[in-house]
Amino acid sequence: MLKMKFLAGVALALGLSSNASAAITVFTDQASFLAAISAPATDTFQGLSIVGVTDSPITRSAGAYGYRAAVSTTSFFGAGTSANPWLSTNTATDTIAFSNFTGGVYGLGGNFFGSDLGGAFASGGVILTATDADGSISQSILNATTSSFLGFVSTSGLTGVTLAAVQPGGNSVLWPTADNLTLGGQAVSAVPEPATWAMMIIGFGAVGSMVRTSRRRSAALGA
Repeated sequence: MLKMKFLAGVALALGLSSNASAAITVFTDQASFLAAISAPATDTFQGLSIVGVTDSPITRSAGAYGYRAAVSTTSFFGAGTSANPWLSTNTATDTIAFSNFTGGVYGLGGNFFGSDLGGAFASGGVILTATDADGSISQSILNATTSSFLGFVSTSGLTGVTLAAVQPGGNSVLWPTADNLTLGGQAVSAVPEPATWAMMIIGFGAVGSMVRTSRRRSAALGA
């Protein structure tokens, strides 16, 4: 009975350690982001109109993944060029929300920056907020360019990511813009965090000690 209770306690401790480690990791390097997910796929926003507005919300896909993009108040605006369209908003102060993921999305990344009234690149800052079942985390990109990368990877699966422009003030206005939106699944070769390894080693060592003690007692009684 004591042994069973001990084993249950070890299992509970390991479970708590696993839950406590659930978190969102922020990546500013694309290669590191891609290494942290499986089966990445990218939506380059081909087919998005760059000559007019697009009603919100829209449903799009990237490989085996699906998602929903919505603007907070009005509609989308296709910035960039016909050869390289970007997803932007029709109103500068609007926020783009990516959600309703399908296919098991654990990671979301891409190029995030600002654009001007005509849909051309404009220097400025943007802020993104990623959310999973355990909470949210926000990250800003100052002086973002069209190659500025930001990615989020959750250990429990993402539920949503929002994008907004940091308005520069004065007469300047900035529209939030996204390109090359990449989605990915859970990493196949997930490695336990150090704290989890420590709990496992302690647990297994204690279990071994209990077994050895039990055997000694049995031998003594048999003698």
